[in-house]
Amino acid sequence: MRQTERLAADAAGLDRAADVLRGGGLLAFPTETVYGLGADATDAEAVAGIYAAKERPSFNPLISHLASFESARVQGLFDETATRLAETFWPGPLTLVVPVAPTCTVSDLARAGLDSVGLRVPAHPLAHALLERTGRPVAAPSANRSGRVSPTDADHVLGDLDGRIDAVLDGGAAQVGVESTIVSCLGGTPRLLRPGGVPREAIEALVGEKLETGGEAGSSPLAPGMLASHYAPRAQVRLNATDIRPGEAALLFGPGVPHGTETAQATLNLSKNGDLVEAAARLFSYLRQLDASGAATIAVSPVPETGLGEAINDRLRRAAAER
Repeated sequence: MRQTERLAADAAGLDRAADVLRGGGLLAFPTETVYGLGADATDAEAVAGIYAAKERPSFNPLISHLASFESARVQGLFDETATRLAETFWPGPLTLVVPVAPTCTVSDLARAGLDSVGLRVPAHPLAHALLERTGRPVAAPSANRSGRVSPTDADHVLGDLDGRIDAVLDGGAAQVGVESTIVSCLGGTPRLLRPGGVPREAIEALVGEKLETGGEAGSSPLAPGMLASHYAPRAQVRLNATDIRPGEAALLFGPGVPHGTETAQATLNLSKNGDLVEAAARLFSYLRQLDASGAATIAVSPVPETGLGEAINDRLRRAAAER
C-alpha cells in the first residue's frame, strides 16, 4: 500500500502530477469523459503498474493521451481520413487507432504488442495542461478497478484505488461521463470499435460513408472495450515448460534454470527475481525478440496465476492457441 496524494487543480498540483508521471508513477486525472489512470506510455514498467492497480485480467491495448495533434503525429501515421477526423474532433472525446509511426515511443505493453496505436487529444483544460507539462504520451484507461463503474470524480477514484496509486489530480466532475468513441483508421472504410462521446452520425457525416462496426474476425484487440484475441508470434508457444528441448527458444521466469536451457536457441528471463510487474513490462518485447531468433517453438516457464500473473498467462495462452 502507498499513500495516495490528492492534488489540487492549480499550478503546484499540476507540477507535482507531471513529476509523478515522469518518475514512473501512477496518476489519476480528469478528462472530459471520465477520470483516467495515467502512466508514462513510453515506460513499460510504469504501464505494467496500471494493470496491477486495476487488477486488469488481460493486456488489452491502452489509449495514449497527448497534448496536440502534432505530438500525436510522432506516434502514429494518419491517412487523409484520420487527419480529417483529428482536425475536426480533437481536442475531444475521440480516440483514433492508426498504424504505428517509425518515431513511435509508446511501449509494446501499452500497445499490447500491436503495430497500431490508439491516440487521443483530450479537451479537458486540466488534462491538456498536465500533458503539456509531462511532455510525453500518457497511457490511461479509466481509473477504477477492472469490471467496476468508470469514475467521474476524484472521490470515485479514491473509493477504488486509494493506496494503490500515487496521486489523483482533483478536477471536479467529468463533463461527458462516458468513454471516448474509438474509430480505427487502418486502411479502407473507418471502423467504429466503441461508441462514446462523439456520435457515430457526426463521424459518418464528416467521412461521407457508413462506418463499419467492430473488430476484424479473429484479429488481435485494436482498442479497449473489445474482446481480446491472441498475440500470435510466428513460432509455436509451449506453456508451463519445465525443461527446454534442443533448438527451442526459452522464455524463463524466476531464478530457476530448467533442464536443457543450455541447448536453447535463445534465452530471456522475464524476471530473475520473480517480480510480476517487471515480467509484465517485458512480456511483448521478449516474445518478439525470441520470435526473431528463428526458433520454431518458444518454451515458456510456468508463471504464477497470482496478481499480474493472471494477465501474463492470459496473453501467453492466447499466443499458444491453435491458429
